Amino acid sequence: MTERVYTVLLYSSKPEVRDRMRLAVGTRPAADLTVEFTDASSYEECLRLVEEYEIDLMLLDGEAAPAGGIGIARQIKDDREDAPPTCVVIARAADRWLAASAEVDATLMHPLDPVTTGTQVAELLRRHAGVS
Repeated sequence: MTERVYTVLLYSSKPEVRDRMRLAVGTRPAADLTVEFTDASSYEECLRLVEEYEIDLMLLDGEAAPAGGIGIARQIKDDREDAPPTCVVIARAADRWLAASAEVDATLMHPLDPVTTGTQVAELLRRHAGVS
């Protein structure tokens, strides 16, 4: 039986932030999970990738400009009944309320801690993507 690989969409307007996200998650956020990444650098690209591919989790930069991850999460949740789970990376703990109002599934803080990030990604994949 072939192991399933889960697709994580990384969104940030800055390539270096997407690289830090990728490194923090890693390709094996847990022993039983393998992920691959697809990158989006703009709002339009993010929406297109969610529309065209099976995305298992969106990891969105809340500090991206001009479109922040919280706004993108809200838009996708409003537009799609089958929206993938979302985790927004924020710089200020005070932004958690804004993320909650956008119905994001989880938040992480910049700078990303690899242990916390991997644990959160694994939990979201298991809970929302049906990983047992």
